[in-house]
Amino acid sequence: MTNFCTYFDTNYIHKGLALYDSLIAQKDPFTLWVLCFDDRSYEVLKALDLPGIKLITEKEFEHNDEALVAVKSSRTRVEYYWTSTASLPLYIFKQDPSIVILIYLDADTYFFSSPSAILTELGDGNVMIVPHDYSVEFKDHLEAGIYNVGIMAFRNNKASLECLQWWRERCIEWCFWKYENGQIGDQAYLNDWPERFDKVVVCKNIGINAAPWNVAKYGVNIINGQYFIASTPLVCYHFHYVRICTNKLVFIGGFKINLPTRVLGLIYRPYIHALERAKDLLYKYKFPIEIPKSGVPWRYITGRIAKKQPVKHFLWLRKNDTV
Repeated sequence: MTNFCTYFDTNYIHKGLALYDSLIAQKDPFTLWVLCFDDRSYEVLKALDLPGIKLITEKEFEHNDEALVAVKSSRTRVEYYWTSTASLPLYIFKQDPSIVILIYLDADTYFFSSPSAILTELGDGNVMIVPHDYSVEFKDHLEAGIYNVGIMAFRNNKASLECLQWWRERCIEWCFWKYENGQIGDQAYLNDWPERFDKVVVCKNIGINAAPWNVAKYGVNIINGQYFIASTPLVCYHFHYVRICTNKLVFIGGFKINLPTRVLGLIYRPYIHALERAKDLLYKYKFPIEIPKSGVPWRYITGRIAKKQPVKHFLWLRKNDTV
């Protein structure tokens, strides 16, 4: 049994359900701990009563955590979520000390093959972190940190808990959506972990946490129904910056990705389908929660046209792709 944890609010509930759907599809036994950052998401997930999910309310999570609650009013909602990331595995280990390994996932992650590859990468390590591994077109993003928080694995032992506690304390001290003194949000704190803490494993499997910022480096292929990044099976993709513009238009990954939209569509269309299935499930249980729409980014489009630059990456949805 593999234990995962994530958090989201109602705005991300379709993405959270898509993540769950992708784990179910791999047919590996799992428990997904979900911290619900608003009452509505908790109410909905409790009513759905999905097997393998354990729910945590925001109130339960904050109970007796004076240090975390004390900084809540000084952070935006998103900054508070980031501030809480390190505290979530610590909370879960306290709730269930029998857990040996806990894998943290951002809610906009989606699995294309077995998550057991993450455990293989961790091996006998205490902590596993994944490098951003930026493609050249994202070289100006280096201030976001060497590693991405989107997927991390923690072994329930003294060394790992010390790492988590240190990270929690740093995030409580400072965790904001701006670049300052070498830090940004909760992420750049990871930069020196391989030197600072014992047996921190840097993931070498490029199929784990593939993302908009590195996918062009390797390309996307489908062979006999199996997704690949270069020649490596795609384990999971981090769908950062997916913007649903309208029922027929999706803005995917930002314009910098140096791949044709038709190639990106190979992995983005299945994700759009998963979001649609999540919406259908919510409607079935009388929760008419629409997938959030961002509207068409006309400013970006007109700006690119004015500069005589290509307008990309917009995915036009086919008849069966509507969101």
